[in-house]
Amino acid sequence: MNTEKATVDGVTRHDQTQINQMPGSESAYQIDLVELLFRLIDKIKYIVVCAIIGAIAAGLYTEYRITPLYKATSKLYVLNPGDSAISISDLQIGTFLAYDYQEVFRNWHVHERVIQKLDLPYSYGYMSSMLNIQNPEDTRILYITFTSPNPEMAKMIADTYAEVAKEFIAETMDTEEPNLFEEALLPTAPSSPSMVRNITLGFLLGLIISCGWITVQFVLDDKVRTAEDVERYFGIATLGLLPLQDDKGASKKKKHKHKKRKEGSA
Repeated sequence: MNTEKATVDGVTRHDQTQINQMPGSESAYQIDLVELLFRLIDKIKYIVVCAIIGAIAAGLYTEYRITPLYKATSKLYVLNPGDSAISISDLQIGTFLAYDYQEVFRNWHVHERVIQKLDLPYSYGYMSSMLNIQNPEDTRILYITFTSPNPEMAKMIADTYAEVAKEFIAETMDTEEPNLFEEALLPTAPSSPSMVRNITLGFLLGLIISCGWITVQFVLDDKVRTAEDVERYFGIATLGLLPLQDDKGASKKKKHKHKKRKEGSA
């Protein structure tokens, strides 16, 4: 395909790239990773500043915009009917009962009893979302954990769930009432959010955004700046360079010439 010759003046790297990528052309524009690395190193101050701003913003958002949550855990010990002597089958039955008892806390009657007992303004969905039941492996202990913005409320609701569950299990499952293994402790520190984690994420986010922005600017930059760029993108050898003169230097020279003329005329 015949293409018209273009002079260096008025032709950018982007224009030349489009010409090179036309069918029949062997050359194609590629990103110079080394040059990109030097560009990032050159802008390291801006990158660090953006990362610090991101960390500070994340810290302030965590401190003033996110409500801290507290967790309180009450524990139940699961019993199985039988003699006082414990066998392997008894342990297995106790483990199965622990699995069954986890379903008790998904029953809406249990949530209703807790809500009525404490006169809470919450719905079943909210109570269920804030409640977490766990049974550690090879144990017959149920961990009843409730999360709340109020630490006193978290402890009170966790203990109430344990009491209500004991009564509900004895009434509906025809088995012995589980024992209260441990009451919930009053939480003294929030379980979430994590200030350190959020600040670290803010720092990394600022770092990634600044590096991405510099990379985009580098890729979209189609200006020819050096003689090497002319030879690289246009395949033309440069014969000479003309230094650029800024407006300040030109104005100083004009003032100097004008002053000499005045002195000569005087």
